[in-house]
Amino acid sequence: MKKFLSLVLSLAMTATLLAGCGAPASSAPAGSASAGSGSTISLKIATTGNEKHQSTIAAQAFADKIAELSGGQITATVYPNSQLGSEREAVEGVQLGSVEMTVVTSDGALPNFVPETQVLSIPYMFETKDEAYYVLDNFLQDELAPKFEAQGIKHLAFCELGFRCFTNNKKEITCAADLSGLSIRVQEATIWFALADSLNFIATPIAFNDLYTALQQGTVDGQENPITSIATSAFDEVQKYMCLDNHTYGAESIIMNLKLYNSLTPEQQGWVDEASAYARDYQREKVSSMENDYLQQIKDSGVIVCEDPDIQSFKDATANLYTRDDVAALVDPALTEAVMAAVQESHNG
Repeated sequence: MKKFLSLVLSLAMTATLLAGCGAPASSAPAGSASAGSGSTISLKIATTGNEKHQSTIAAQAFADKIAELSGGQITATVYPNSQLGSEREAVEGVQLGSVEMTVVTSDGALPNFVPETQVLSIPYMFETKDEAYYVLDNFLQDELAPKFEAQGIKHLAFCELGFRCFTNNKKEITCAADLSGLSIRVQEATIWFALADSLNFIATPIAFNDLYTALQQGTVDGQENPITSIATSAFDEVQKYMCLDNHTYGAESIIMNLKLYNSLTPEQQGWVDEASAYARDYQREKVSSMENDYLQQIKDSGVIVCEDPDIQSFKDATANLYTRDDVAALVDPALTEAVMAAVQESHNG
């Protein structure tokens, strides 16, 4: 009897311990749920801009659409204002898988991973947005996809930052020579330094989220960004002059961790692709529709805007930039010329 009672107690204690321990919680990262398992896939989307910034508009459009298309099977949360780091840190996060997605400037931090994206920094290639859209969607998306995948990144779509313009606190810019000697904040990339050299201004890399303070304190004389970025970041509060030279068309890239994308079922990949295309088109239309209002806001704030600068002087000063040794080492001149050919092709379609 004693042996029997001991056995019963032993079994009871074992059962209690097992019930208390339970199954261990899954340590799988967000977004790694097995395809077809029925589990919700949660995505983090990093942006560095504020809630009104172009990158955040695109990210939120994707988040809304992917939830709709998947019936809630895939959800996405947007983290604006550099909550998950700078653009470079966000791209590194996507590459490593610690961040599932980000929307970043295509020719900003991305060239550190795919140097060819700097082809978009070659000045004065595009005169209209329609030219840029055609080249991005019908040439560069497919051309650059394998280079992104080699870095562990799935490039989903190009959306819009807008044509970039110079602002400063020193003087009105009406032609290329007027930029001489000004200190201008640029993105940290070789072609932007080459642009500064060609136009004879002083290039100063500063993180985007620190730029307002740098302009306010006079750390730099000016900066260059699209109209929407200038207005939504309130740079018009701390700048006196603006030149609508449209030196480059700024695109943004919607990217995802490649391993995650490849782990999705074909149906789920279809949702991601469709949501990306929707975000691209929705965001482009919204940003373009806002530009006139934002330009008027900039004028109303007291900024003197040169709307008809001598564009030819800028083109002449930068005509050979893409063949410079330092630029050609990063972007094959043949790629630049292929983009130029695609621009001409856009007129025939």
